[in-house]
Amino acid sequence: MYDAFTRLLEKNTYSNITVQEIIDEADIGRSTFYSHFETKDELLNALCREIFEHVFAEKLSRGNTHDFSGREKDLSGEITHILYHLQDSSRYISRILSCESGEMFMGYFKEYLGELFAPVLERTETDIPKEYLLNHMVCDFAETVRWWMKHPDYTPEEITRFFLSTNPCR
Repeated sequence: MYDAFTRLLEKNTYSNITVQEIIDEADIGRSTFYSHFETKDELLNALCREIFEHVFAEKLSRGNTHDFSGREKDLSGEITHILYHLQDSSRYISRILSCESGEMFMGYFKEYLGELFAPVLERTETDIPKEYLLNHMVCDFAETVRWWMKHPDYTPEEITRFFLSTNPCR
């Protein structure tokens, strides 16, 4: 069902996609859809969780367009790894971000970013409250990704450099 849903997202905005179109694209029955999800919002929710559980996996991995499997785990590598995964899915992530579904996507994204950045901030010496810095980094990176989806000419490495050069936890 995820494949059908993402194919539809590549062609249309989330708000214009109906459950019937998802059912038709997936070539499943209505009862099959509703046995898994009550609404298309629940499908989007599940898709976001699946994306982020893979993107934010504990171990850096090899993907279609990148290989971080042998790299030392550091913030720069983790951010670049995340950006490659998001770039690989940018066709439908751009569609998700372009309408009301974007806030749901960003909400999940920010939760995962908080888990990524919190340990880094614990090791950072600063007189700025760490809760403030965490919120700043999470929101800044989330908006950086939103901006990048509209300006895809930059590489994941360049976006990582932009982000880290403007944040206190390098």
